[in-house]
Amino acid sequence: MGELRGGARIASLVEELAAAAERVGVQVRRERLLREIGYRARGGACRLREKDLVIIDSAQPPAEQLEVLLEALRTRDLEALYLSPAARRLLQNQSDQSGQGGQAEHG
Repeated sequence: MGELRGGARIASLVEELAAAAERVGVQVRRERLLREIGYRARGGACRLREKDLVIIDSAQPPAEQLEVLLEALRTRDLEALYLSPAARRLLQNQSDQSGQGGQAEHG
């Protein structure tokens, strides 16, 4: 039950996290990224003309789109936003995998 199963559930989480990104001021753009032999475009977070963006390759499977969003949101403060328990758990797991959640000092 803790694991994500089914493309529809993952796609739903992608939409939820994309909406959360927009609510904290990150524009989410879905575009078909160009590919060449031996090169795999993935998408990700960037800053363009003073705006924070997340570019998602629309041709990627939902699971890979979810990874891009999780990486882009891991440093954002989302505590004030309502997120489903599944989305919160994924963000927490992403933060845990990225080190100590971004804070070195405690106490």
